[in-house]
Amino acid sequence: MMEIIIDSLLDTIKDTVTLIPFLFITYLIMEWLERRTEEQSVAMLSRIGWLGPAVGAGVGIIPQCGFSAAAASLYSGGVISVGTVLAVFLSTSDEMVPIFISSAVSPSVIGKLLLTKFIIALITGMTLDIVIRVVHYTFRTHKHIHDLCEQDECGCEEEEGGILHSALVHTVKITVFIFFISLVISLLVVFIGSDSIADFLTGIPVLGVFLSGLIGLIPNCAASVVITQLYLEGMLTPGQLLAGLLVSAGVGILVLIRTNRHQAENMRVIAALYGSGVAWGLLIDLLGITF
Repeated sequence: MMEIIIDSLLDTIKDTVTLIPFLFITYLIMEWLERRTEEQSVAMLSRIGWLGPAVGAGVGIIPQCGFSAAAASLYSGGVISVGTVLAVFLSTSDEMVPIFISSAVSPSVIGKLLLTKFIIALITGMTLDIVIRVVHYTFRTHKHIHDLCEQDECGCEEEEGGILHSALVHTVKITVFIFFISLVISLLVVFIGSDSIADFLTGIPVLGVFLSGLIGLIPNCAASVVITQLYLEGMLTPGQLLAGLLVSAGVGILVLIRTNRHQAENMRVIAALYGSGVAWGLLIDLLGITF
């Protein structure tokens, strides 16, 4: 028993260590992109009006860490629509891109997933805004940007220092997540068997999509790490993967709850996010779409 655990531990350490250079380079690029594009993206999103979901879906897929949080703050201040913030949340990829890149996943697969998330976010966000306008439903209560000034700090502090420091911090955090999650998966595979786990998850495709969506709702990068790792191990269907990644908006949900004082409204936004992710995940599996 102990020998099996030690072997799994050593294998996990070896596999995780090989990912570190790729993760660091990827996060270095992401930090550079974020610092060069986030301010312009936020400014553009606040001025774009009814085309907000299209812009939100586009900038959301750019590998960066903080845009979902920025979009949540803009929504809380009444600057952007619910369809726009939902589009940003749905298109945000969180840790999927760096993990896929570090695991040598084909660029075409990554591109297909990002394009799919963009299309889904665009359709969902614009449809929601159109429906709200047509039925005159007040999805959100009256808010103003000055409301944010009355709130305390959201607790989502920016990383101090340059991009090297920020990239290193992100790399260390995600490496720790990947190590523990990979170790757990490895031990499960040893004691239960990968075929048994895969058969269980894929044998309940509908319920699996709902469960993956629930994991994605965890307001932490660990959610997308778990979902991505399970998919790479062949234990999730494309629909289950997509449901979890669509719902995984990172810290955006936390910032929304912290900055928007109307919690009933926040619950409706989160419910719309979860319902959209699950619905699209079910459709992907029903149509037999693969990546």
